[in-house]
Amino acid sequence: MSEDDILLGLALIVALAVGSQILAGRLRIPALIVLLPAGFTAGALTDIVHPDRLVGEDFSSLVSLSVALILYDAGLGLDMRLLKGATRNTVIRLLVFQVVLTWAAVMALGPALFSVPAAVAGMIGVILVVSGPTVVGPLLEHVKPSDKVRRVLVWEGSLIDAVGGILGAVVFHSIVSGGMQTGHFRVGSFLGSIAVGLAGGVVGAALLWFALRLLRLGETLGTLAQFAVVVVVAAGCDAVYDDTGLIAAIVIGLAVANLPGFDMPARRPFFETLVQLIIGLLFVSISASVTPESLAPVLLPTLALVAALVLVVRPVIALLSTLRTDFTGRQRAFIGWMAPRGIVAASTATTFSAALTSEGLRDADKILPVTFLVIVGTVLVYGLTAKPVATKLDVVRTARFRPLLLGDEPWVVDLARALRTAGLDVLMWAGSTRGQARIEAAGIEQTAGELMAVATDPQARLEGITSVFLLTDDDFNALVAVVLRDSVDGPVYRVGPPPDTRGVVAPYTSGEILFGRQLVRHTLAERHERGARFHVQPASAPYPPGYETLFVVRPDGRLEPTTEARAVTAGEDDTLVLLGPAPAPGVGVDTTG
Repeated sequence: MSEDDILLGLALIVALAVGSQILAGRLRIPALIVLLPAGFTAGALTDIVHPDRLVGEDFSSLVSLSVALILYDAGLGLDMRLLKGATRNTVIRLLVFQVVLTWAAVMALGPALFSVPAAVAGMIGVILVVSGPTVVGPLLEHVKPSDKVRRVLVWEGSLIDAVGGILGAVVFHSIVSGGMQTGHFRVGSFLGSIAVGLAGGVVGAALLWFALRLLRLGETLGTLAQFAVVVVVAAGCDAVYDDTGLIAAIVIGLAVANLPGFDMPARRPFFETLVQLIIGLLFVSISASVTPESLAPVLLPTLALVAALVLVVRPVIALLSTLRTDFTGRQRAFIGWMAPRGIVAASTATTFSAALTSEGLRDADKILPVTFLVIVGTVLVYGLTAKPVATKLDVVRTARFRPLLLGDEPWVVDLARALRTAGLDVLMWAGSTRGQARIEAAGIEQTAGELMAVATDPQARLEGITSVFLLTDDDFNALVAVVLRDSVDGPVYRVGPPPDTRGVVAPYTSGEILFGRQLVRHTLAERHERGARFHVQPASAPYPPGYETLFVVRPDGRLEPTTEARAVTAGEDDTLVLLGPAPAPGVGVDTTG
């Protein structure tokens, strides 16, 4: 290819990778549904986006290092504190049964469906055991299942990639050495490769400890250090044994996310952007390398294989994995309806198909097109049906807002009561024993102590919390607002400090101020103490004189507060949460509002 062709090819791949993800975001569908056909179409219509021509034989090495970065980022999102009890047992069983049953099913069906030798069927089977965070994560964001179900599927998707990559490398070497033809699997190589990956993970974690903890690198240099360490360690492990860099990468991510002292933020904008770009580039490039001619002979047999994997194999895996756990039947059914294949399957198929074809293995050229069609088929099936299936099974996280209120003063507890009356699932947190007792007496659900520790941990995210309202001491509010900003999916609000305050940090931090400068914390407390009460009513009802609108609850459960920056407008179907005036001296106080 000429220099101009290479430039045009690279530009087109980047444009398709980014454009497909933007389009998918606008359509609110998983990005793979757009990325795969975009890359395939570009490869069929042009000659400038084929990775083997743009990069040559080094493409598989670039893919391996890119996947290592993806798995490192996935490892950063795994909190070991949440992997316990039924979750831990279920994840372990899913890993075991997904490998054993998927591999066995494909080895049994492969020769009959595709007329391939057992070695090729075994290679396809081990490739298809993987799922992956690149497809499971976006699907779960789209579906929004309950936290318990989501946690199991995220852990499975992140860990199965590394296990599948190692197994693929071992099976490949077993085939090349002739062992698979005699039914011999290299158990020693499998265990040794795991040891190499774990050792690489320890080395990488130590290097990042030195860079991030001892050298105290800033955000920019710290991000560069992470990138360099993951690439160097993964490359070194792969040089010792194929695909061991995947295990090393996820071990490094787990160590950084869970060992004390690293203080990694929950959101990493550069790394998240980099990973999204890598995913797009890889899917477009790999899809472009699949030709229409290679798909035609295996299309119908692959559809039968997809049906077997989706309708039989995965439900059996989920059933066996959740036996004797506290998962409900509906949750088990949804776990059995979530096993899309992703980038690791595509990358390993690209690498091993070409290598086995060059080794002269009959029908090895069918590995990539079969894998590609399984990826397309499973992504389409799960991507288009996961949301309605989750809704039908009633495993979708409630769409109504679930606010967390921090504070324990009487007016805060009464506000929580009012929000609950408006139909919201309210959580509260208090630091003092007296405050906790007051919240318990009011019948409001409290966050567990460890959950508050998670909330103030920069490595963690608050699950199931849609917004946070900080209603305590002014400086505490200001500090916690900064900490929680990266740990909550929704907005963080704080009640305003007095206008003439000289607090340590409160006047100098940004963030949305609740209710405006006229209803600051001490004013709310004083008015409540003098008898002012919160009142909940439909927006269509007559507005009582002297009341002020604090919140509007939409019919779909969204909670919109009045802030210093904007006053919220209510529609006829909305519900209002109001603050009434303090009664005149000698007038009784209605405490039922």
